[in-house]
Amino acid sequence: MSAELTFVAPRRAKPSRHLADLSMAERRTAVTELGEKPFRADQLSRHYFERLTTDPEHMTDLPASSRDRLVTSLMPSLLTSVREITCDDGTTRKTLWRLFDGALVESVLMRYPDRVTICVSSQAGCGMNCPFCATGQAGLTRNMSTAEIVEQVVAGARALARDEVPGGPGRVSNIVFMGMGEPLANYKAVIGAVRRMVDPAPEGLGISARGVTVSTVGLVPAIEKLSKEGLPVTLAVSLHAPDDELRDTLVPVNTRWKVGEVLDAAWNYAATTKRRVSIEYALIKDINDQEWRADLLGRLLKGKLVHVNLIPLNPTPGSKWTASRPEDERAFVRRLESHGVAVTVRDTRGREIDGACGQLAAAPEA
Repeated sequence: MSAELTFVAPRRAKPSRHLADLSMAERRTAVTELGEKPFRADQLSRHYFERLTTDPEHMTDLPASSRDRLVTSLMPSLLTSVREITCDDGTTRKTLWRLFDGALVESVLMRYPDRVTICVSSQAGCGMNCPFCATGQAGLTRNMSTAEIVEQVVAGARALARDEVPGGPGRVSNIVFMGMGEPLANYKAVIGAVRRMVDPAPEGLGISARGVTVSTVGLVPAIEKLSKEGLPVTLAVSLHAPDDELRDTLVPVNTRWKVGEVLDAAWNYAATTKRRVSIEYALIKDINDQEWRADLLGRLLKGKLVHVNLIPLNPTPGSKWTASRPEDERAFVRRLESHGVAVTVRDTRGREIDGACGQLAAAPEA
């Protein structure tokens, strides 16, 4: 059966315009159109991005007569929490969100001793059809808006600031676009969201661009475009196989852009941004975990500004595939290291709540 790729999202009704969809200049225009002074946009932005509030009662620096109108017009509710599941003593939290049109997406907050990472979705579903990924099997419902993406991070930031996550009040330090969807297939909204995340307050959340990772299965023209954005985010390429024959089946987009083309685009990105590229590789028992494939991967990556993230495959319901044997995983690591390639095996956090890589399926029932 040939895998169907969906690059263009179905046309659906759009969510309401939100402050986070707009640049600061656009926000000032928006408040002026509501009959307010332009500086009100700066005040509203500070409440949303810095104080993490959308409650008009807290906005005492705004005229009481204007608050409700400004909040209703520029801070509409975009995400409704349907369900939250935690593990790791509450430090890993997966949230199922319902969007305005009923579409479902998931985000995962992971608190470590030295950082807090939020894994965000950029599409409802995914059109890349990778057969070992639960999200890919669901197909693509629609693209998310810039503000819908940003809201996932703001919701996590609120939970941390309010001491709702064990470990005391905290801040988001890292964001990974590794939730539902292919980020570079929703390019404009994702770039807008990244800018909101990294722009200093009150324009945005003020998170370091070096703490943001944008993942892709290898949309070569979009990688080339990203390298010109002036955003030094980390590029993560979901490779999963070093040879075209296998990758054509594991990552169907490989039928459009081959391994060599994807890696050339990645090396160009590294040269332009001076940022190390991350190669994501899900280890699947007896499929892509052979030592000869590790050698082939090592030869492709040797001497490059690169780091390999090996991910023990996270099981999804009904899948015939499972994680590699521990001894095969160790042998794969050794072969990569013998080529001088930096490699780590990812901590599979959230596996028991289906919150790990490739498990986000946004099922409405627990």
